[in-house]
Amino acid sequence: MNMQTKNLDHLGLVAGICEQIQLVEQIDAFFPNPLRKVTVGEATKAMILNALGFVSKPMYLTVDFFRNKAVDALFRPTLQAEDFN
Repeated sequence: MNMQTKNLDHLGLVAGICEQIQLVEQIDAFFPNPLRKVTVGEATKAMILNALGFVSKPMYLTVDFFRNKAVDALFRPTLQAEDFN
């Protein structure tokens, strides 16, 4: 069996608050597009989590930021770090 560990750090708390206030759903209601793999709401949530990551990486390195994070727990099981390009 192949097992990996991924970090959540404090991002799990922030993601939980975003879920509680339905941030993604509210944003996606304004920008519906079923053809996107990452919705506008999920991209916004990713930017918030990246900004609160206590790193000074530019936004175009979001993929690298999420590479060692539990993206399936922070967003949804079908997303991977590479989807945030």
